Amino acid sequence: MNDRTANRPARAATDVAGFVAALPKAELHLHIEGTFEPDLMFAIAERNGVRLPYASVEEVRAAYSFSSLQDFLDIYYAGASVLIEEQDFHDLAWAYLTRAHADAVRHVEIFFDPQTHTARGVPFATVVGGIGRALDDAEARFGLTSRLIMCFLRHLDEAAAFDTLDAAMDHRDRIAGVGLDSSERGHPPSKFREVFRRARSAGLRAVAHAGEEGPPEYIREALDLLEVVRIDHGNAALEDDDLVADLVRRRVPLTVCPLSNVRLRVVDDMAAHPLKRMLDRGLFVTVNSDDPAYFGGYVNDNYVAAAEALGLDRSHLVQLARNSFDASWLDGPAKAARLAELDAAAAASNPK
Repeated sequence: MNDRTANRPARAATDVAGFVAALPKAELHLHIEGTFEPDLMFAIAERNGVRLPYASVEEVRAAYSFSSLQDFLDIYYAGASVLIEEQDFHDLAWAYLTRAHADAVRHVEIFFDPQTHTARGVPFATVVGGIGRALDDAEARFGLTSRLIMCFLRHLDEAAAFDTLDAAMDHRDRIAGVGLDSSERGHPPSKFREVFRRARSAGLRAVAHAGEEGPPEYIREALDLLEVVRIDHGNAALEDDDLVADLVRRRVPLTVCPLSNVRLRVVDDMAAHPLKRMLDRGLFVTVNSDDPAYFGGYVNDNYVAAAEALGLDRSHLVQLARNSFDASWLDGPAKAARLAELDAAAAASNPK
């Protein structure tokens, strides 16, 4: 084996990473509380006089070994406990937005979990105020546009979701939609049918996590009962051929999160991830990072890991980036402008 042959895999990996880094993209499945890097977590904890159940940044990172979604959520909620003041939420969101800008993210639709904070006595306005100020700063500084999606915690009851929706109405100008997250097993979308109906009547769009750990039936419930316009995750759709056909016919976007699925044992390893099969079957899939501080990678890391493990070529990567804008809530002219930028970047990156 000569040096040229020996270096080929490393060069190929670099080529994929460079190509992905040059592609403008949107991120549509991102929990802002899940971007809480341990160093920032400890800095805010110290600022607020909150004691974490971990002695160091390294001890937090060592705890990031999950066997299930619930294992992750236990650490996720512990980290969120240090967020108290509006500046804390601003700093959390700003840290993510600067990373997203570096990854050529041009538009982001961010989930936040107000119930995680209001249950601790943090006012709704504090949460939205801090995140919203960071979103404004990112648009002014980077041209990075955004939408904010308020999620209901599905392990709580629908009455609590109604209370959260009522609180959100004072901030209707900030909130574009509602979602459904937290522990999926045992908490079907149908549990939240009425609160989603009220949210839609208030002009909010609807999305829901479904088919990550739950069955295909949860995806059907989200579509038919909650009337969502996107499915977050949706892996289990491949278990039901009729559901796949319906999703393709209706062109329902699926916001897929490859590294998250591996870390939460939804799939055994990246080589077993269904993303390529989803594309091959005509599903409208996008790639996203979910909770990147906990799952080992931001959006570009997800693109690269999937490409290398599944043999995705440049046309697949461009299609995924195109899907991210097409599935976004950008208006027509803004979407067209981003797609034109994507086409130009893809053409410029093609080998001569």
